[in-house]
Amino acid sequence: MSYGIGMVRQQAAGLTRDQRNAFLASWLGWAMDAFDYFLLVFVLTDVAKEFDTSKTHVAVATTLTLAARPLGAAFFGYWADRKGRRIPLLCCVLFYSTVGFLTAFSPSLTVLLILRALYGFGMGGEWGLGASLAMEKIPVEKRGFFSGVLQQGYPVGYLLAAIAFFAIVPTFGWRGLFIAAAAPALLALFIRMRVKESEAWERTHERQVQNRVGFRDVFFKGDVLRRFLYLVLLMGAFNFMSHGTQDFFPTFLEDDFDASSNTVVLIAIIYNIGALIGGMYFGALSQRFGRRKTIILCAVLALPVVPLFAFSPTLALITLGAFLMQIFVQGAWGVIPAHLSELSPDEVRGFYPGVTYQLGNLLAAVNLPIQTSLAESHSGGFALAAVIVPTLLIVILLTAVGSERHSADFGSEETSEAADRGGGRFRRTEERTPTASPSG
Repeated sequence: MSYGIGMVRQQAAGLTRDQRNAFLASWLGWAMDAFDYFLLVFVLTDVAKEFDTSKTHVAVATTLTLAARPLGAAFFGYWADRKGRRIPLLCCVLFYSTVGFLTAFSPSLTVLLILRALYGFGMGGEWGLGASLAMEKIPVEKRGFFSGVLQQGYPVGYLLAAIAFFAIVPTFGWRGLFIAAAAPALLALFIRMRVKESEAWERTHERQVQNRVGFRDVFFKGDVLRRFLYLVLLMGAFNFMSHGTQDFFPTFLEDDFDASSNTVVLIAIIYNIGALIGGMYFGALSQRFGRRKTIILCAVLALPVVPLFAFSPTLALITLGAFLMQIFVQGAWGVIPAHLSELSPDEVRGFYPGVTYQLGNLLAAVNLPIQTSLAESHSGGFALAAVIVPTLLIVILLTAVGSERHSADFGSEETSEAADRGGGRFRRTEERTPTASPSG
């Protein structure tokens, strides 16, 4: 951990205060998003008992959260491309913080499900806008490393949820968790208020106004739309990869190994440390090795870990398997903020990464109910393996047939997909050869 902190300090040394604030605000926003999301994962049993229903019915809340995220990504992303990144991001954090807090006062399962759907709307806006702002602010030669760190706000949120579960639930119950979730999200809001607008957005917006280029002129062109649909499929596979190894896992430990709450929390902390290591290392590696090659490498390395992760006979081996699995799963995910941002046209970068990401989440929204059902009919280990093995193979295949724009220069006319000044026609931006120096 100290090595990872040292890497972050070394890379952050060359950043301006605005760049550091933008990245920290984006990272905190994503961490708090994940924190609130995973709170429910840890208390499925408690919520089911209070509302006198099954864990499978409560798990529908996670499906609704994931299903609502594309709507939030589209709404906040479209707003950010038209008016800038700052204000939509501020409103997004305030919205999901409020809804997360109100979850604590749900009088019934129906109200809880509605609130978790609304929370998904806010959560959907956070990632795309935060990733766009951070990647547009970070110097190109450091983009790979900070992409990995940014994405690891997600496992940090998972880790904090595990600690909060351990510290709060014994005294205040599951409702106390959601009350506590509002405070750290407001910290992200405070920091975000200190961030300046994205310079890349300002240059792009000025060019759009001069050339009278609208959203439809960019998004509905063949190359842009085809790439969008491809990225939705890729993000669907990625989200099955992460949710398939995370959402059901605490319940798996409780049901198949009779693990106590304290044991589940300890194991969650251990495998989320692995996620942090993987995200930073492979994110930095992608700056030198390439985005697609790094993703494929992580997915290939994860395959032989599956038996250890799902079918080990002891908790010690299961913990080792989870630690290794998250190194590779989150290692692949660490590439994604930079990869999606680079593949996005300047004119729709607020909309494009977030919506592809969240539509992929929509495809994966059925993961937890599927795994819960498979565990009831077979076993927890079978439920994990039945999802993760085909998912890893699909990630490898989809990544291999895709493209990348390593170290794209955001806000530059050379990489813009917008109409040029001469005739209103679009030109294809070719895949770039990596030219940046290693960032880690």
